[in-house]
Amino acid sequence: MVQTARLFSFIVLGCLCVGSANAQQQKAEQPEAQVQPLWPGLPPGSTHRDEGDVPELVITTIESEQPTAAVVILPGGGYGGHAMDHEGHQFAAWFKSHGIASAICNYRLRGKGNDGKGYGHPAPMQDAQRAIQTLRAQAEPLNIDPNRVGVIGFSAGGHLCSTVSTHFAEGDSESEDPIGRVSSRPDFSILCYGVLVFGKPYTHQGSQRNLIGTDPTKELLESLSNERQVSADTPPTFLFHTGADTAVPPQNSVDYYLACHAKGVPAELHIFPEGRHGLGLASQQPGASQWPSLCEDWLRRLGMITQAK
Repeated sequence: MVQTARLFSFIVLGCLCVGSANAQQQKAEQPEAQVQPLWPGLPPGSTHRDEGDVPELVITTIESEQPTAAVVILPGGGYGGHAMDHEGHQFAAWFKSHGIASAICNYRLRGKGNDGKGYGHPAPMQDAQRAIQTLRAQAEPLNIDPNRVGVIGFSAGGHLCSTVSTHFAEGDSESEDPIGRVSSRPDFSILCYGVLVFGKPYTHQGSQRNLIGTDPTKELLESLSNERQVSADTPPTFLFHTGADTAVPPQNSVDYYLACHAKGVPAELHIFPEGRHGLGLASQQPGASQWPSLCEDWLRRLGMITQAK
């Protein structure tokens, strides 16, 4: 392990080589969940009710005497789809096993809904912000601690995760909508092989194009290159990536980590030398299979996991 800053660790471990579609990835037994619409009516910017127009939350709660932490799960898919199993349901089960409630958000994206045109920015951001606000506003019936609500994202979902970790919907205490009264700022952020940087040679071009088109303004490009938007208000952040990821190179995570470090945001980065993009839990991969345990330890140090090992 080479450590270049107090919280910056590169873990040099075994071999991993699975992608998001690897047939060896075992489907997790899906925990019992409740599904609810994300918006009470049509979401902002939607004019249809076809598939992809009305996002939902798949909520898994925890039976506990005390309110638990919770996390919004944002699956990847290049802003053109959702990897709902290995970056969605499997993580709902993983968080449940550690006593953390979750809500998988099937945010709006390009190619589905809107009469076939799909949705670009700001629709995914609005949906992810609303998901965080929903858990916080419904904390009592969901048995959630409203001060321990975080977010995790994968690949393009990692970009969305970094977006809601740097762009906040402030709560409006006078809003008629109780969900709109609370802040969307997450209390922690987990970025897994995330598309975090726009406008660079190592940007994932498909994700950028699906979100903001082929000819974005300089201002829009900069506002969604989220390493530039990190501030002292960005929540504590855990990042993991692989050095061999050619779809979304690890410079994305390095740049974001360094931005956190520069702003005094507690951050922890682990980079494994081998492995293709889209690992999920990486349960079959020597070395990288340790990243969930590293993340668990980090969550314990933050006070998000309180149950005994």
